[in-house]
Amino acid sequence: MFMEPRNSFTFELSEIQQAALIMLLEGGNYKRATVPYSLIAVDGDHCRIVLYTSGKVCVQGKGAQDFVTFTLEPLVLMSAQVGYEDVLNPEALAPHIGVDESGKGDFFGPMVIASAYTDQPIIEKMRELGVKDSKKISTDKRILELAREIRKLLGDRFTLIQIGPGKYNQLYAKMRSVNAMLAWGHARAIENMLEKIPTCPRAISDQFGSKEQVQRALMNKGKKIELVQMHRAEADLAVAAASILAREAFVLGIQRLGEQYGVKLPKGASDMVQMAAVELIKKHSPKVLLDTAKCHFKTTDNVLARLQQTRAVLGPDGAVQSKPYSRFPKKKNSESSSQESE
Repeated sequence: MFMEPRNSFTFELSEIQQAALIMLLEGGNYKRATVPYSLIAVDGDHCRIVLYTSGKVCVQGKGAQDFVTFTLEPLVLMSAQVGYEDVLNPEALAPHIGVDESGKGDFFGPMVIASAYTDQPIIEKMRELGVKDSKKISTDKRILELAREIRKLLGDRFTLIQIGPGKYNQLYAKMRSVNAMLAWGHARAIENMLEKIPTCPRAISDQFGSKEQVQRALMNKGKKIELVQMHRAEADLAVAAASILAREAFVLGIQRLGEQYGVKLPKGASDMVQMAAVELIKKHSPKVLLDTAKCHFKTTDNVLARLQQTRAVLGPDGAVQSKPYSRFPKKKNSESSSQESE
C-alpha cells in the first residue's frame, strides 16, 4: 500500500548523537533559525531541524522524511528506522488491544480509560489518518476530528470506561490510590473488549504501576491474555488510538460539566483552575466539587482555604487528600514528587 511521506519526526538523542548533529548542522549548507529552548535550529531543504535542550530533535516540513532517511539516520542515529517500523517491530501489526487513559491529572472532569483493537489492515488505515499519541496533538478540535475517524474505522472494536467525578471520589475514598483505580479501569476496558473479540491474544498499555495490579483485577476472560506494560506505549498505534478516544471523552465530559454548572472549567490544575473552582463554589456550594472535581487533589485544599473552608464541608467522599501521584512506583527512601499529574 502506498503511503504519503511523513512530514514530522521526533527522536531522543544521546549526548554523543547531539554533538554529532550539531557538528553536522554547523558545517552544512543550512540557514540558522531562532527557536526558544533549542541548542541549534536550522532550515534545510524543505524542512526545519530543531535540537532542543531536552535532547529531542524535531524535523518538520515537506522534506523531513528525506532528511531523516538520508542524513539523520546514517550520520547521527546510525540506524535505519523510518520505513522499517514493521521489520523492526513485526508484533505491531499483529492483532492486539491498546489501552490508555485521560483526565487523571486534571482537577475537573472525568477520568476516562479507553481500549482499541488493531490488526494489520487497521494499522495501515491509522497510519494514513495520522493517528499518534494524543499528547502530541495540540488542539481539542484535532482530537475530536481524529477520534471521529477512529470510531468510524473501528466500528464497535473499542470501549470506554468513564469515571465521572462523583463516582471517582467515591472510589478514591475507598481505594486511596490512583494506581489502583487505573488498574481496575484498565482491566475493565480489556475485559469489555474481549467480550467483542474473545480471541485477541495481547493487550498493551503504558506502565503506570505494578502489572500484577491489572492482572489481579482481570476476570475470567482476561486471565489468559498476554498483558504488556511498557514505557512510551503510545508509540503503539492501538495505544495511541485509545489515548485519542479517551481524550475525546474527557474533553466532551468537562465541557458538559461546565455547561451544566454554568462555569467554564479549565483543564489541568493551574491557578486558572483554582479561580474557576472558587467561582463554581460561590455559584453553588462547596459540595459542588464532589460532582465536578477530583477532590483528593491538593487543589481542593487551596480552593477551600481561599473561601475560609476546610474539607469537612465535603463529607467522607471528599475528606481524603492524596499523596502526590506518580506514574511509577517510588523507590524506598526516595523523595516524593510535588506534582499531582505527570
